[in-house]
Amino acid sequence: MKAMVYEAFRTRPQIVTVDDPTPADGGVVIRVAATGLCRSDWHGWMGHDSGIQIPHVPGHEFAGQIESVGKSVRNWKVGERVTMPFVAGCGICPECSSGNQQVCPDQFQPGFTHWGSFAEYVAVDFADTNLVALPDSIDFATAASLGCRFATSFRALAAQGRVAGGEWVAVHGCGGVGLSAVMIAQALGGGVVAIDIADNKLEFAKTIGARETVNASTCDDVVEAVKAVTDGGAHVSIDALGSPETCFHSIACLRPRGRHVQVGLMLGGDEHPKIPMDQLIAKELQVLGSHGMQAHAYPDMLSMIDQGLLEPDKLVGSRITLEAAIEALTNMDSLTDVGITIIDRL
Repeated sequence: MKAMVYEAFRTRPQIVTVDDPTPADGGVVIRVAATGLCRSDWHGWMGHDSGIQIPHVPGHEFAGQIESVGKSVRNWKVGERVTMPFVAGCGICPECSSGNQQVCPDQFQPGFTHWGSFAEYVAVDFADTNLVALPDSIDFATAASLGCRFATSFRALAAQGRVAGGEWVAVHGCGGVGLSAVMIAQALGGGVVAIDIADNKLEFAKTIGARETVNASTCDDVVEAVKAVTDGGAHVSIDALGSPETCFHSIACLRPRGRHVQVGLMLGGDEHPKIPMDQLIAKELQVLGSHGMQAHAYPDMLSMIDQGLLEPDKLVGSRITLEAAIEALTNMDSLTDVGITIIDRL
């Protein structure tokens, strides 16, 4: 099969021919129809993820059709249209048994723990636990955009942040995760204030549900600006970017008993940021992490998409070839594109 492979961190990947994968007993091989290009892929290529073994094929949010099935798989057959979360649980540990596959200690992550979806085929383990049937009404490109950023934002706001109608939601960072969060928070009944440093992203955020925006590059005090437009602070705030500054702002802009949800990854030396602990105690704030979404939790999100309450297709930006993805991946830290980049020509 054709695949994007890098032989060392921070060196240019190449499109090469490698052996087709074969399914494990409990796994499947999926013919990739579309796969998203995510900042997490860039972090992996940079070497920020110590679990990646070289040589490596990146890619962790994808959709396609089942090409072959392992002998122990019970619930899936060749030809079915599927997607999956970027975190796959083992299905047998205490966390998986309690329904929390997203924090499985033995999790399988295509594109990180194993070769990923920047290829014609991707092998997936623990298929019965982790695959999601894809409705015919959702095309492959849109489905690929769900696997990491959109689904992660959905669980972060609906399950972790517990956004309720009439609450203010602050979204710090309007990349793929943040724009997904804007749309989802609005659909859950929240009033959204979007914060970013790029006017084009803030303008786009308004078109998908943001009621207010704050440009952090021109604002003297982001926290006070958010408090001003929310009449005292956000009820729920999400750091969708992942930096010490956005994390601090997200917590500090909350009103009493507010909930902060950390989704953006902080790697490369930023893993232990400062937080306003004085406010955390005095206001009885909650700080929550959120890591993906379980396959069994997808129906609520898919139902909102089917009803037209969520329109993730609006977040799909560029559609590119696998060859073009080399430049897009290696330059991702400097790109300012709005929307999610999808590789749909493999």
